[in-house]
Amino acid sequence: MQHLMGESWHALEVEPIIELFESDANDGLGPLSIKHREEFFGKNALKKKTQESKFKKFFMQFHNALIYILLVASLVTALLQEWVDSGVIFAVVIINVIIGYIQEVKAQEAIDSLKEMMTTEAVVIRDGMKIKISSVDLVPGDIVLLESGSKVPADIRLISAKDLKVDESMLTGESLPVLKKLSTFSQDVTINDRKNMTYSGTYVTYGRAKGIIVATAGQTELGKIAHLLENTTSMETPLTKKISSFSKILLYIILALAAFTFVVGILRENSAVETFMASVALAVGAIPEGLPAAVTITLAIGVSRMAKKNAIIRKLPVVETLGSVTTICSDKTGTLTQNKMSVTNIYCSDRLYELSGEGYEPKGEIFSNNEKVESVSGTLGELLEAGYLCNESYLVNNEGKYSINGDPTEGALIVSALKCGCEEHRLNSNYPRVDILPFESDRQYMATLNTDVQNGQNILFLKGSIERTLNICSYEAINGELKELDKAKIVKIAEEYASQGLRVLAIAKKVTEQDKIEDLLLKDGFVFMGLEAMMDPPRSEAIEAVKESLGAGIKIIMITGDHALTAFSISKMMSIVTSDAKVEDSVLTGSELFAMTDSELVEKVSHIRVFARVEPEQKLRIVDALQARGEIVAMTGDGVNDAPALKQADIGIAMGLCGTEVAKEAADMILSDDNFSSIIHAVREGRNVFDNLLKYIVWTLPTSIGEGLVILFAIIFGITLPILPVQILWINMSTAVLLGIMLVLEPREEHIMQRSPRNPKDPLLGNSMIIQMFIVGFYMLVSSYVMFNMALADGHNIDYARTIIVNLFAFIELFYLFSCKELQKSVFKTNIFNNYFLLLGALAMVLAQIVFTHTEMMNLMFKSEPLDMQTWAEVLVISFGVLFVVELKRVLEKVFKRAKV
Repeated sequence: MQHLMGESWHALEVEPIIELFESDANDGLGPLSIKHREEFFGKNALKKKTQESKFKKFFMQFHNALIYILLVASLVTALLQEWVDSGVIFAVVIINVIIGYIQEVKAQEAIDSLKEMMTTEAVVIRDGMKIKISSVDLVPGDIVLLESGSKVPADIRLISAKDLKVDESMLTGESLPVLKKLSTFSQDVTINDRKNMTYSGTYVTYGRAKGIIVATAGQTELGKIAHLLENTTSMETPLTKKISSFSKILLYIILALAAFTFVVGILRENSAVETFMASVALAVGAIPEGLPAAVTITLAIGVSRMAKKNAIIRKLPVVETLGSVTTICSDKTGTLTQNKMSVTNIYCSDRLYELSGEGYEPKGEIFSNNEKVESVSGTLGELLEAGYLCNESYLVNNEGKYSINGDPTEGALIVSALKCGCEEHRLNSNYPRVDILPFESDRQYMATLNTDVQNGQNILFLKGSIERTLNICSYEAINGELKELDKAKIVKIAEEYASQGLRVLAIAKKVTEQDKIEDLLLKDGFVFMGLEAMMDPPRSEAIEAVKESLGAGIKIIMITGDHALTAFSISKMMSIVTSDAKVEDSVLTGSELFAMTDSELVEKVSHIRVFARVEPEQKLRIVDALQARGEIVAMTGDGVNDAPALKQADIGIAMGLCGTEVAKEAADMILSDDNFSSIIHAVREGRNVFDNLLKYIVWTLPTSIGEGLVILFAIIFGITLPILPVQILWINMSTAVLLGIMLVLEPREEHIMQRSPRNPKDPLLGNSMIIQMFIVGFYMLVSSYVMFNMALADGHNIDYARTIIVNLFAFIELFYLFSCKELQKSVFKTNIFNNYFLLLGALAMVLAQIVFTHTEMMNLMFKSEPLDMQTWAEVLVISFGVLFVVELKRVLEKVFKRAKV
């Protein structure tokens, strides 16, 4: 098949191309042919960018200011023949590098795994069947169906097209969608003018088409320039950038302080070696080296948890923004509701009907005035047949379990027809389809042109919204006769259905001599057949999620193309509006929105909870209006026209099941189950991610402050160092691994969704947290010097006294960790047993300190000594005191707040 590659497909007629690929325009490829092509051509995927090797990634861990400082310290101590100190420092460097490497690899794996979840699917015809498969499984010769919102999965020569427009900007730079044609073109025309081709990576913005794949993977036009488009998911977010910048500034300040202490030590005529080691101790103790890694790990854990709850993050900054969301604008159908349509009511020929049955099983009965209708015929039968024929979906019976392949609304129409005795085979054979006008949101209707074989005439069937359908109808069919259309009567009946939460579709038909659907045919002259009203029940989990959102200070706005009364009724069921709310105060329609100025909309949007009969393009205005009021907006969408609103929203959320590829590409987050409750899971997790980052920062920075002050104090005042550089290294390494990482695994706080959204403009650390960190830092400073001097005064040697301080610092960090589990709550009211990782880490930390203190090897390496039981008791009591210090600070804060009130 090598000869098939690189042809000028746009210059050839389509029939020879189909023959070249040994395919069939109607039936597609067969199983054996597909297998051979998969083996020959491989997967339809571009080669991944060569990632940084693990070897390089490991050695990049040495590219760190703290590591450089430690390596210099190790070298200097080696030159001074302090072999134990040099070996310990170098060992700590290696351990830090290994830990850093493992953390980075694990975090990157978590982010990379998201890419595998974001697969593109394509609709193909294989072996005569229309099926949906992953685009990576496509092969040359496959017959592909494209529709509005599709991402073109390969280079395709068009076989047929209906008003097809394709956005090729990413390939050609052309900003406007290109209208495609089927005619052949000169061999030497550029890509821009090859109107009978669609290319991999471009997007269908309008219409539909059928085509044959002529190139996949690296042979596509996109594949030839793929190296220019390579991108990776970055671990950077605004927050990580802020923290990275903060860490760099802090590093420079600490290095300046270290240099200052070295100069002071030399001026005081201290030993140059001891002064140098003291300066290293200051740098090692004060630099919060674990902070950037903790941030990355917390984000990675967050996105992994969200993915397990069906919220796939495409852009990492969203994780931070989720905690600040104040308004969620959600589609109704399929997101807030189950998207399982069932026709329950019918209006036809001046009569009202009810239809029984559940789900998609074609079993049920039809009633009128509480009497069973034994036989369906006349205009009612024609109405049901029209609903069946003006349809692109089909019913699937899998061993008695019924489902719909296609749109659930169309599925409901099929099932209602079958319940009432319509025969699929008879309808399909007696009314073959000639042409189709697919549904587009701007039209609000769909039409099919079918041939009535028995009467030898073409009939145009149409279904759509009440407003659009009635506008093109001239008559109403009543008991087989054409009567003057009473629009007011029909609108009143539709509104009655809508007030019950039913979605209402109008159905009409028109006899024509035309064999193609043209705009002129759709202007007028239709006969109104009747209404079919269907129920789409709210999701029970979405109802609970709405209540939780409102409790969290998040407003929910429903946006739908349905009738205002339908939307309002569903919004009441879901508590989006209160039970005593009025339609005129809570609902805004698309036509009303169109008539408003931007300033009027900004004013009105504050109390609107339902937008009905809204066109996708109007979603952008809604987002703009909300953002103008200072709202942080999350917006859901699934259609191609939703993309601008998804991009403009602070968080764009696309539907994974029914969403178009255009919407997914524009979104920041994808719901793999299309369920509103998954958004709330993500918001909950987003808040938890920020909480855990804040907890880690509030826990780790006091340690840096305390250790830094202890060293700085000693050098400036010429006092013996109460702790050595290698001992500080031990504390930092052991606490970061055994305590800090466990803190970022902290589960959500119980009342996390009972507080208002965080203002993104607020500083990361408020005054209260900054005060707390300095209080803890000073507590470490004072308690360490008191215990150090007491030990020396009691006759203990310097190593014994320093061992006390190492354990004091380690246990202050351990006890303070529990105080950071909930930053606004008393530690004595906190559930300390809800994080088993943290408890295990605390136990491991205790064991590590026992080993550090009471084993000969550690005594030799770190110049530590065993402590007696009385000293251990004193260390634990003073360390435990940090909890009371923090508690006192929190109590005083509450007292001052009450005094102000």
